[in-house]
Amino acid sequence: MQILLSFLGFTAFVAFYSWYRLRKESLSSRDGYFLGGRSLTGVVIAGSMLLTNISTEHLIGLNGSAYKNGFIIIAWEVTSALALIVAALFFIPTFLKMGLTTIPQYLEERFDSMTRTLVALFLMVSFVVTLLPIVLFTGAINLESIFDVSGVLGVSQNEGLWITVVVIGLIGSGYAIFGGLKAVAYSDTINGIGLFIGGLAVPILALLDIGDGNMFTGLSRVYENSPEKFSVIGSSDSVLPFSTLFTGLIINQLYFWGMNQTIIQRAFGAKNLKEAQKGLLYTGVLKTLVPLIIVLPGVIAYYYFGDQFYDNQDIIYPELIKKVLPLSFVGFFAAVVMGAVLSTFNSVLNSSATIFSVGIYQRLLNTSATDRQLVRVGKMCSALLALVAIVAAPLVARAPEGLYQLLQQLNGIFFIPIASIMLAGLFIPRISATGAKAALFVGLLFYILTTFIFQVDIHFVHIWGIEFLLNMAVMFGVSHFYPNTRPPWSSDKTILDIQPWKYAKPFSIVLTIVIIALYIWLGQ
Repeated sequence: MQILLSFLGFTAFVAFYSWYRLRKESLSSRDGYFLGGRSLTGVVIAGSMLLTNISTEHLIGLNGSAYKNGFIIIAWEVTSALALIVAALFFIPTFLKMGLTTIPQYLEERFDSMTRTLVALFLMVSFVVTLLPIVLFTGAINLESIFDVSGVLGVSQNEGLWITVVVIGLIGSGYAIFGGLKAVAYSDTINGIGLFIGGLAVPILALLDIGDGNMFTGLSRVYENSPEKFSVIGSSDSVLPFSTLFTGLIINQLYFWGMNQTIIQRAFGAKNLKEAQKGLLYTGVLKTLVPLIIVLPGVIAYYYFGDQFYDNQDIIYPELIKKVLPLSFVGFFAAVVMGAVLSTFNSVLNSSATIFSVGIYQRLLNTSATDRQLVRVGKMCSALLALVAIVAAPLVARAPEGLYQLLQQLNGIFFIPIASIMLAGLFIPRISATGAKAALFVGLLFYILTTFIFQVDIHFVHIWGIEFLLNMAVMFGVSHFYPNTRPPWSSDKTILDIQPWKYAKPFSIVLTIVIIALYIWLGQ
C-alpha cells in the first residue's frame, strides 16, 4: 500500500503541475501545439531533452548491460555531450535561422520535396519499429516487477506485461494528444528532477549498505569485487569496443542530438537562439552525470547478485530497486520511472504528429489546411502510432545482448542514412538531391544486409562508420553524373532572436576537457 500511495501521489502531482502551467495556453495553433509556442527556456529544454532521451530503455537496458559488461558502455552517454556541443555551436543556429518546425523541412530547402517526404516516412517507421515498442516494454518490465501486476491480477507474467504496456501506452498518448509539446516539456522537467533524486538514491543507498554506512567504503568494496568492470576501454571483442568511438558512434551521436526530430524539436521550441544553446549545452553536462544513474547501479548489482541474472540482464535494475530502496520510496521511484517512459513515449508521438501533419498532410494531402486541421490530424496520427506501438511492444522481448543493444542496432537502419545526407547537405554544396536519395536507399540496404541477413564479423557500430563512408561515396558519385542544379538555398527566414549565448564557446571547451579527463581517469 505504501508503494502504491507514493506512486499515485507523485504521478498525480506531475499531472496537476502540467495542467496548471497549461491552463491558459492556446494549443489550437501549429506553433502552440507542436513547438510550445516557441517559448521554451534553456532549463526546460535541457530537462525535456534529458527525459526524452533517458527512459526505461536506459534505466533497464544500460544498467543491464553495465551489470554484464561494466563501464565500457558509458561511451553511449559521454560522447553525447560532444555531439550536443556541435549541435549548439553549428546546427541549431542554422536551423533557427531557417525557422524550421521539422528536420525534413530542411531537406526540402536543401534538396527537394521528395527527399523530405522519404525522410519523413523513414522517421515515422523508425519510431514505430524501434523506439516506441522498446520504451513501452522496458517500462512494463519495471512496473510489473515492482508492483507484481500479474500476481495482483491473477494472470501470467506475459499477460501482466501486456496489461502494463496497454496502460502506459494509453496514458502516454493522452499527454501527447491533448497537451502538445508544452505539456510534454513541463511534465518532463518535474520528472527530470524526480529521476535524478530517485536515480541517485539507488546507488547511494546501495553503497551505504555495502559499506556499512560509509558510501566510499561501499564503492571501494564494489571495485575490489570486480575491478575490471570499472574500465571504460572496451576490448575489440567486447559489447562496445573503444575503437567504435572514432568510427560510427560519433556519426550516430551527431544525428541523434543534432538532427533527430524527437530531440531537437525542444530546441526548435526555444524562445531564442541563446536559450536553445543553453538547453543543448546544459543537456551535455547532464549527460556526463547520468552514468551515475544508468551505469553505476548495474555494476553495483553485480556485487549483490554475481552472474545470477546473466541470462536475463534486463531485470537486474528492478531487482536492485527492490533490494535497496525503502518501501515508500519504491513507489515514488516507480512513478519517476513511469514519468521517464511517458516522457519518451509522448515526445516521440508529438514529433511524429509534427512530421506527419506539417511534412506530409499539409504538403501532399491538404495544402490549404488550417492550424486547427493540422492539430486535429496530428492528434489522430499520435493515436494510430500509439496503437501500433502497443501491439508491437511484446515482440521485442528476450533480446540476446539486451534491449538497449537491440535498440541501437535497429536505430542504425534509419539513423546513419539520414545523418549522411544531413551532414552532406550542411557542409558539401555540390551534393545533389539525386545523390542524397540514392545514398538513403543504398545505406538502408547495406546495413540490413550486413547486420541482419549475412553473418559479418564486424561490430555493428563499425558498420555504421563503413556505411557512412559508402553513403558519402554514393552521393559524390551520383552527384557527378546528376549534378546539383538548385540555386544556393537561403537560410535566413528568421522568426526569433538569433543572438548567440556569449558563454557558448567557453562552456563547450570546459565540457570537452571534462569528457577527456573522465576517459583518462577511468581508462587507466
